[in-house]
Amino acid sequence: MIVNLLFETGVRRPLSPSVRAVTKAYAAILAVWVLYNVIITVSDIFGMTFIFLAAMLALVFVTLAPTTRSTSIDPGVIDWTLAALSLATGAYFWWNLDTIANRITLFDELTPWEFGMGLLTVLLVLEATRRSVGAGLTFIVLTFIAYNLLGHHLSGEISHGYISLHHFVDTTVYTTDAIYGVPVRVAATYAFLFVLFGTILERAGGGEFFYRVGALVAGRTVGGTAKIAIVSSGAYGMVSGSPVADVVTTGAVTIPAMENAGYRSSVAGGIEVAASTGGSIMPPVMGSVAFIMSEYTGIPYGQIAMAAVIPAILYYLGVFVQVHYMSKKLGMKSLSNAEIPTLVQALKRGELFVVPLTVIVGTLAYGYAATYAAAFGSLAVFLVALLRKETRIDLLKLYDVLSDSTIKVIGVTAACAAAGLVIGGLSMTGLAAKFSALIALASGNSLFISLFISAAVTILLGMGMPTPSVYILAAALVAPVLLKLHVSLLAANMFLLYFSVLSASTPPVAVAAYAAAAIARANPISISVIATRLSVAAAIVPFSFAYSPELLLQGAWFDVAMATGTAIIGVYLVGVATEGYLNAPISGTSRILIGLAGLCFVAPSMLLAAVGTALAVLGFAPTLYPRLMLRRGN
Repeated sequence: MIVNLLFETGVRRPLSPSVRAVTKAYAAILAVWVLYNVIITVSDIFGMTFIFLAAMLALVFVTLAPTTRSTSIDPGVIDWTLAALSLATGAYFWWNLDTIANRITLFDELTPWEFGMGLLTVLLVLEATRRSVGAGLTFIVLTFIAYNLLGHHLSGEISHGYISLHHFVDTTVYTTDAIYGVPVRVAATYAFLFVLFGTILERAGGGEFFYRVGALVAGRTVGGTAKIAIVSSGAYGMVSGSPVADVVTTGAVTIPAMENAGYRSSVAGGIEVAASTGGSIMPPVMGSVAFIMSEYTGIPYGQIAMAAVIPAILYYLGVFVQVHYMSKKLGMKSLSNAEIPTLVQALKRGELFVVPLTVIVGTLAYGYAATYAAAFGSLAVFLVALLRKETRIDLLKLYDVLSDSTIKVIGVTAACAAAGLVIGGLSMTGLAAKFSALIALASGNSLFISLFISAAVTILLGMGMPTPSVYILAAALVAPVLLKLHVSLLAANMFLLYFSVLSASTPPVAVAAYAAAAIARANPISISVIATRLSVAAAIVPFSFAYSPELLLQGAWFDVAMATGTAIIGVYLVGVATEGYLNAPISGTSRILIGLAGLCFVAPSMLLAAVGTALAVLGFAPTLYPRLMLRRGN
């Protein structure tokens, strides 16, 4: 039983009507409290995170059962007890906020109450992480905790000085560098407000608009329904910043449409997941990881959003190329004229997209914080929705939006708190510096090998953790190596952010794939594998801007244009090689040559461009040469 509890994930409880009503009211009040503290009063962020995390932990234990085998629709005695203990820790920390804020860590000894409440907080975070995120992240956190407390028994470079349990609790709970550090602060501010924005946009009916625009833009091409999914998901991702929200909103329309067009359910789900994953890197909203990156690096969020424009376009180009040739290979057709909306029909309710997007971009451009951009964007959606009866959000809908937004942030909050536990341990033991030294030793200070190892580590982390946790750990463990190799601060962190975002679609922990599986009625792992394959070309984009920061709009416009051009060629060639189809199947040898040609354009130089061109000619020749001879014969 204990082993099952350690390695199982909780399941969402249906809740009885009375408990559901109380939970919704609690969640809605919490949402109002967050809005009030972040937008109106701008209260002490340290004190706010105490209350926010405690309130969210209580919500975890009420809404999520301990295991997948739990049959009770309502929380049991243990669940209510854990929820009450969570609220008790928040109340204690809030009541003693001045004392906690003024004490000197590791100098002022913890009182029995402080130690007890701190240890209880750690245990509650671990259980909440297991229920909401799963065994992968929980196991990693437990491993780091064990290393913190027992690492002094090890020998060699990975050994560290003795850390007592009191030392661990003091540093982990009573500082701003661990549980109550940047990750939870981001969950309580930026992430919460942008989730609210995405939820209110969804309730206003924004998803239908994006589908119609996708049909108008791509419906007449081969595999029209699949390309509609790419266009609509990319457009929705611009204002949602969440792969899961993207899948749920646009996928509810595009996945059945692709199935009706002849795509297998798993393929339809994979296409939607690959398209929706880009929502976290699509400006201007992007995802919670971008806000964490801004907090960690000190780079303004607006600058990060601007830098992400070209990489995001390249990501969607890669997915588009692969879906195009996959659709040709499968013999898919375009939509009929009757299925394609006119320009007027496509732009119906377009104000739900245009106005909020303009408000967000304008707010960021004028230098306002991202929290205000999200708040103003949400207000814009609400006001624009009032113009039409079918989109209008009344008080009951607004109540649902507030409560649903809070529920959606549960997983992010638990993951961020767990990541904070790890970050606190890294600072205590100095493991980050040791890990960086190991990568530098293994790579021989080669930039390409260091980038390859960094990508591999980030992808491996992504197989067991949600996106925010992946980036936080990768930034702590890997980023210092890239910075020493003279990769810019922006490029190094964007590189890690990019591969962290792919964790939303890479198995086995692929949250977007699980959301798509519910719609497609297909295996989430199969969906995840297909989505990962469709994103292969996009994996070269981070290498491109690591070598060429011009892709992040750093440099002269001519250099930016040249770097973008070579990256486009590279993405296209890798996409063709991955699908193995042009106008006919491509042989294995040609696929290898074309793939290598694409990689030559990752680090653009005159020599590599020449080599890439030669390889591409050799790769395409067997496919194109017979067609040229046939034309001459005619």
